[in-house]
Amino acid sequence: SFVGIVLVAINPYEQLPIYGEDIINAYSGQNMGDMDPHIFAVAEEAYKQMARDERNQSIIVSGESGAGKTVSAKYAMRYFATVSGSASEANVEEKVLASNPIMESIGNAKTTRNDNSSRFGKYIEIGFDKRYRIIGANMRTYLLEKSRVVFQAEEERNYHIFYQLCASAALPEFKTLRLGMKFMFILLCS
Repeated sequence: SFVGIVLVAINPYEQLPIYGEDIINAYSGQNMGDMDPHIFAVAEEAYKQMARDERNQSIIVSGESGAGKTVSAKYAMRYFATVSGSASEANVEEKVLASNPIMESIGNAKTTRNDNSSRFGKYIEIGFDKRYRIIGANMRTYLLEKSRVVFQAEEERNYHIFYQLCASAALPEFKTLRLGMKFMFILLCS
């Protein structure tokens, strides 16, 4: 539900049929208060104000671990890509979304609350042209939980990348890294 201009969303921990292109089209061009509370309503309001006022807009996605922040941000990006109707929409959206597995591998870890918890902050800037079509994106990260590299609480794990490296140690492409037995201790935590 909305609290003023703030959307309060709860992660249902299941897929819901409320994020498809038909729902995007239903929110496109609507006023924020005229539709049910939704990440698309927030994205539409930001998009409209950007076009009307020709000023940069921000959407801050905040919440506890497992609240669905990353997924909400993905849906907002998908909304912008769809409503902007740019020829390169799939390209930019796909590139931003394609970077997610890499970012998650390096910056996500299993915690007691979430098997794929982001342990860093992410700032994504989406660029639009004069016709309000997406032309690019820039992603910056901050506040990586560096202490996790050397210490993990009970029932928690290090960053996914270390386990992925260990699992790949025998592949020919990784022989030059000489991962061998030096890093096998990490597998004991899995």
